[in-house]
Amino acid sequence: MVGSSKQKLTTKALEKLSKTPPPDNVFDTELPGFHIRPSKRGLTFRLYYRTKTGRQRILTIGRYGTLTAAQARKDATEALAIVAQGGDPRGVMEAAKAEEERQQQQTLRAYLDGPYTVVQRRKKDGEATLRRIRHAFEGWLDTPMSAITRSDVERWQGKREAKGEAFGTSVRSLGALKTLLAHAAERKVIPANPLTRISLQKPAMTDDDMADQAAQRRYLEQEEVEALFAGLNAYQDKKREQRRLSRAHGKAYLPSLGSVDFVDHVKPWILTMYYTGFRPGDITGLRWEHVNLTFGTIRKVIEKTAHHHPDPMTFPLSSAVVKVLTAWHRQQGEPTTGLVFPSSRNGKRMDRTAMQKPWATLRKLSGLPEDLQLYSLRHNFASQLVMAGIDLLTVSKLMAHSDIQTTIQFYAHLRPDHSRDAVEAFARQTAGPLPEAIGAAKPSLA
Repeated sequence: MVGSSKQKLTTKALEKLSKTPPPDNVFDTELPGFHIRPSKRGLTFRLYYRTKTGRQRILTIGRYGTLTAAQARKDATEALAIVAQGGDPRGVMEAAKAEEERQQQQTLRAYLDGPYTVVQRRKKDGEATLRRIRHAFEGWLDTPMSAITRSDVERWQGKREAKGEAFGTSVRSLGALKTLLAHAAERKVIPANPLTRISLQKPAMTDDDMADQAAQRRYLEQEEVEALFAGLNAYQDKKREQRRLSRAHGKAYLPSLGSVDFVDHVKPWILTMYYTGFRPGDITGLRWEHVNLTFGTIRKVIEKTAHHHPDPMTFPLSSAVVKVLTAWHRQQGEPTTGLVFPSSRNGKRMDRTAMQKPWATLRKLSGLPEDLQLYSLRHNFASQLVMAGIDLLTVSKLMAHSDIQTTIQFYAHLRPDHSRDAVEAFARQTAGPLPEAIGAAKPSLA
């Protein structure tokens, strides 16, 4: 190594060498074999080492500027540790690089159709999640997962908005994709989730958007409640008449609906939601094992927050809903296990959209507004409690909100004006001569 020199390769020394390149290699005085090689393209960190067979090899660590002196020294030290254990660091680094390249090239389609399908099929809504990702990100399926960027997400959001997709729908789709990428990163299929800190920008709300939001999150007026209950009765009468006509016209084998409390699941399902404020998914997934009609309680894991709060919660039931569920339980043969509202087609859990058509029919029979959503029954439950003066903490627990701030955000404005009542009570309790003096004051003649 004619012309080579030695000095400690520090940041200061390398900065000087980069400005005045040496004629040959410069070896570090502290780490054997560690050196820099000058060229027209700059300084390159390298390492001489001998394999266990005695063969001398050179490991190129990286270019100065891309790596600092400390980073290069650390890599060289790790390489010498591999040599000390009888290994070949160049082979190890080449294998690591190949693995990193393989990870970088893992496409969304490959992971979605492979490992992630296995994972999602174990979940209740797994198939729906897979369909959502395939549909929403169809143009990305052959893209390496690690190559997805913030710019891709921003362009994707713009296209979805141009198609008229609701912001909430886009958020759910991106959330499903981010969960997939987090799963892949956790299992070292890709180095990291490229969308970890990326979220969608919420568009400014138009007047129509604000009106729609207000319509979705509202309570029922008294006349609407009366109309709802009348509509439930009309729904049952209609079903009974249809069955009567069917039996009279060649289908006598069908059971009569004249003597049963409920013609099908619709009325008890709707009343259960009305009286408990449960989310539709929690009613659809309700099992008789969760219900205690003797003590008037339901104890179950809330599905929306199960990943954060896997322990079951206990909810008290009003006498009204106990009466409904008792009648439905009796009508179903008093089962001790199984779904409370199973599908009439296959006895399994109803699809998440199963109540949309019955709700539309019921809404029409009741004369309720077309934009009144089924979820409004949940909002009505919370709103009526708050307006009745029930404290927000109790309402939050009954609504199974994971954070009381959710309750405060959406329902606190409905509270009775306790603050004004409080200061008025104080004024009455401590009233002295000042208010009377003010009231008795005569106008000045000046």
